[in-house]
Amino acid sequence: MSLARWLEADAHWSEHLRVAEQPGWRRTAAAVLAHSGDSWFWGLGLALLWWRGTPAWRGVAGRTFIAVAALALIVLVIKFVVRRRRPQGEWGAIYRTTDPHSFPSGHAARAILLAVLATGWAPAWTAVVLWVWAPLVALARVAMGLHYLSDVIAGVVLGLAAGGLALSLLA
Repeated sequence: MSLARWLEADAHWSEHLRVAEQPGWRRTAAAVLAHSGDSWFWGLGLALLWWRGTPAWRGVAGRTFIAVAALALIVLVIKFVVRRRRPQGEWGAIYRTTDPHSFPSGHAARAILLAVLATGWAPAWTAVVLWVWAPLVALARVAMGLHYLSDVIAGVVLGLAAGGLALSLLA
């Protein structure tokens, strides 16, 4: 399959998953999930955990912050090398303004990274919750028209790789 045909199929399936312009519960759920992976939200949460947590949780928060920051840098470099424009749309103006590039999805990568890290460093219930949440965040980014399906697939792969590396290096 040629690159042009692959990109056409990617755009088709991404559009098929899109709910950004459709009022109702699916759009509301997708919007909440799409924002729940925001870096500021997780940065604040990790800062609070480090500030108010037990010494063990402070260690988890610190290692997680390092992993998230390193992943953000990797995603940023890839985005500026690839420079794939986000799909056209109105929703998510903050993302479209501050980061016009879509490949790979930083939200998908971060969500999967957090799930991987929770598997290694947190109680089992936390890992289960994050493994349910993370793919929903990735799909919500497509549903809200901020990413193509291939953007989030690449983000998932990147998050898995970064999570495995972080678990081995930051243990």
